[in-house]
Amino acid sequence: MTKALILDCDGVLADTERDGHLVAFNQAFTELGLPFQWSEQEYDGLLKVGGGKERMLAYLAQHPEIDLGSDEDKAAKVAEVHKLKSKLYVELVEAGKLPGRPGVKRLIESALDDGWQVAVASTSATKSVEAVLAAVVGPMTRARMEGVWAGDIVPAKKPAPDIYLMTLRELGRTADEAVVIEDSESGAKAAAAAGIRHIVTVSSFTTRDPFPAASAVVSNLGEPGEPAEFLAGVDLRHDGVIDLESLRAAVASTPAPRAATA
Repeated sequence: MTKALILDCDGVLADTERDGHLVAFNQAFTELGLPFQWSEQEYDGLLKVGGGKERMLAYLAQHPEIDLGSDEDKAAKVAEVHKLKSKLYVELVEAGKLPGRPGVKRLIESALDDGWQVAVASTSATKSVEAVLAAVVGPMTRARMEGVWAGDIVPAKKPAPDIYLMTLRELGRTADEAVVIEDSESGAKAAAAAGIRHIVTVSSFTTRDPFPAASAVVSNLGEPGEPAEFLAGVDLRHDGVIDLESLRAAVASTPAPRAATA
């Protein structure tokens, strides 16, 4: 039976948050004359909120001293910042400043060669996700994938399960026929809430996140001769890497408990 491999984008395909999104946000704040910058520590906390616009609104709620006018004016400014930030982020990706994480291209191509459906489900803007995919796997491999489901196409972003449930519907798969690769607590909660087994590959901002429902937690997906470090769950590595057998073992494992999304 055909199975589906569904990957998050940020932190999974590339370590994009620290070296991509944070940089682009701060550039956008400067260019649009906003009186603040985000530190790595602040951004680490904001990553608990899914979606770039939502992160900005959460930050502004925490800082009422930053007056952007009425609610309509604030929403318009947030949309303007996010549009510019997305443009700046794509420029960073296209400039080759965000290399793919170990094992990502290898695993995607192995799954495709074996007949798996492969897709990306992300809360980031579709254009940003497509730019990362093009840089990490290349146009030929991207053309073999089922698609990208991202951005504002669902009512609630991660940790809500909406984006994963939509992706399953679009692929024609059930939760028992899929495995997710995630890197963050909110993403893992979204996968668990959708009832999908998931493997976590931690990234710069998520090494301290809890992943109680993950089949396995590893430092990365690993490459031959450059093994991933096993961190928690069940050790699904083979010769130090997450491979097709790892995915099959995850799909066959005990279903993820349906975690609360609040």
